[in-house]
Amino acid sequence: WGANCGPGAIAAITGMSLDSVRPNMGDFESKKYTRPTMMWAVLERIGRPWQRIGKQWPRFGLVRIQWEGPWTAPNVPIRARYRFTHWIASWKSESRGHGVFDINCCGNDTGWTSRSQWEEIVAPYIIRHIPRAYPSWHITHGVEVEPKKLTV
Repeated sequence: WGANCGPGAIAAITGMSLDSVRPNMGDFESKKYTRPTMMWAVLERIGRPWQRIGKQWPRFGLVRIQWEGPWTAPNVPIRARYRFTHWIASWKSESRGHGVFDINCCGNDTGWTSRSQWEEIVAPYIIRHIPRAYPSWHITHGVEVEPKKLTV
C-alpha cells in the first residue's frame, strides 16, 4: 500500500503494526505522503494523546525533518518544501540514550538506531540521494506522544 516514513514512524512510536496503522491513514494511499495535518488526524484516530512541541526532539514521539536545498530558499512557496520532508520517531531514555526510528533503517531488523548514528550516517546517506539537496536538514515539527501504558 506504499507505506513509507509517515506510517512507519507512527507504527514505531505507537507499537502498532503497519497493517494496524493503515486504516487510520485517511487518504494516504492516493497521496503517498503525510502532511502534518494528516499526521495530527491519524494520531486522533488512533486515540493516543499527543501535543506539538515546536521544532525540537520529543522525549517520546515524532519528528518531521526538512531536507534543505533550493526549495528552502526565501520566497519559495512552502508547498515546494513539502516534497523534501521525512518523518522519524524519537525515544529518549536515561538508561539507553536517544534512539531514532527511520523506515530506511529497517535492514537492522527494528528500524531503530541511536540519534548520533542517524545524524552521522543515515541522514547524510538520504541527503546524498536527493538531487540538489544541501548537506543539511532541520526539524519542522516535534510531536510528543503519550507512551502506551503497560499492563501487568
